[in-house]
Amino acid sequence: MGINKILNSLEKSWERDDILLNLKKGLGTDEIVNEFIMKNERQIKELNSLLRPEDIELLNQVEKLSTCESKLISKIKNLNYLENNSNHYITYKKNIVPSNRVSLKKMSSFMINWSNKFVVIALLTISAIALSKQAWA
Repeated sequence: MGINKILNSLEKSWERDDILLNLKKGLGTDEIVNEFIMKNERQIKELNSLLRPEDIELLNQVEKLSTCESKLISKIKNLNYLENNSNHYITYKKNIVPSNRVSLKKMSSFMINWSNKFVVIALLTISAIALSKQAWA
């Protein structure tokens, strides 16, 4: 199976809506990840066998990007918490919370779409590099 087919298959298996549903049900992140790995073990092993050192470096960069996004979300959440506990808590809650939910939903959607596009572009770049190296070999 080609790297593109593997990546597409894994992407379809990693549905964010399903993951959020599992988180809401109380499943832990480790449980979700382990279940995904068990269900897709063959494809993950095949993908791993196709990865080269430069691909691993790109994956490390994507991992750092995800960590950075996680920290940003945490900081935004903490700022929101500090504002809610200020002297203006009641005014803030009455006037801003309804529109704030919409903007947080939009921001979440933006972050998800942006990071998804980055990962897909990165993986397509890896595939293109691999294919061009095979063509020249």
